[in-house]
Amino acid sequence: MMAKVALFITNLEGGGAERVIVTLANQFAKQGHHVDVLLAQRVGVFLKEVSPEVNIIDFKATRMKYALLPLIRYLRVECPAGVLSSLPYPNMLNVIGSRLTRSGARVVVREANTPSIHSRRAGRFKDRLIERVAKLWYPLADWVVAVSRGVQQDLYRFTRVPKERIVLIYNPSYTARLIQLRDQPVDHPWFASGQPPVVLGVGRFYPQKGFATLLKAFALVRSNRPARLVLLGEGPLRDELEALTHQLGIADEVSMPGFVENPFAYMRRAAVFVLPSEYEGLPNVLIQAMACGCPVVSTNCPSGPEDILDNGKYGHLVPVGDVEAMADAMLRVLDGDAPEVPEEWLLQFHEERVAQQYLRLLLPHPKSV
Repeated sequence: MMAKVALFITNLEGGGAERVIVTLANQFAKQGHHVDVLLAQRVGVFLKEVSPEVNIIDFKATRMKYALLPLIRYLRVECPAGVLSSLPYPNMLNVIGSRLTRSGARVVVREANTPSIHSRRAGRFKDRLIERVAKLWYPLADWVVAVSRGVQQDLYRFTRVPKERIVLIYNPSYTARLIQLRDQPVDHPWFASGQPPVVLGVGRFYPQKGFATLLKAFALVRSNRPARLVLLGEGPLRDELEALTHQLGIADEVSMPGFVENPFAYMRRAAVFVLPSEYEGLPNVLIQAMACGCPVVSTNCPSGPEDILDNGKYGHLVPVGDVEAMADAMLRVLDGDAPEVPEEWLLQFHEERVAQQYLRLLLPHPKSV
């Protein structure tokens, strides 16, 4: 049955939640539905990845609170079957707008972080708001999607959402686009034949992502054998991380080329991918590295890596902040200790399968979830 569904988020700047929204929107359209992507502001690097079959609606809201009235107008005029949102402010406005209009649209909010941890550790007010939003507004949603078992358990503990309405759905990180792009060439001299092995990290340069730990662990690896480290991303900690490479004496072996449109080609060619995060929801980049055939090392942070790596079966899990354990795991991978990940395991993160799970929530009267 064809239906109209909407996906609501602040913008399409580079980030995991934004990429998930684009992936799902494209999949919904591919499966024959009329799809609207609702943006507070039509900006972001992922705009060009949106399918021509997807309709983008720009609310032109200079601040997120100004998106509520355009959202209400949209719901009254367009009457979608369901609205999926992601990130705290869009989730809150999704619930408020749908309840004020009594639109009948199914309200689905996606929680991408472990709320109690993210709220305590995040530095910005809007990040600390996440726990309050979850407690006050998530109970009024029809469904709350948790992206990992850890996020699901966290929501069980401190929200009043009935357990049966908190649904575990992994991220659609294994995509046709990834398969297409992973074999493209990499314009970086360190990936040429005969060069030392490359350790790869990908993410925003924020405290949550733990890149200082990775740099310290890489310095230990570098004291044992030739290797290089490439960090793909941008963020406010760039200057601090660059200074740390000089303090550790590894500046010549570390490259930080910034945000790249195709990190998958780097993942395909790296010797090991490392996720040093202090906390996550379900880290897309860890799944993507595995889908590119790159061996992985990850902190056993709350939450997500345990789900992705099947409790360490498909990659090395190390304690958060443990520099020596991370270095030891990296050395083990460089020495050949890298388990093979079967295709069957990766399929639970495939875009088509995940899109079907979301559609069962968004469309009227799902028989099962």
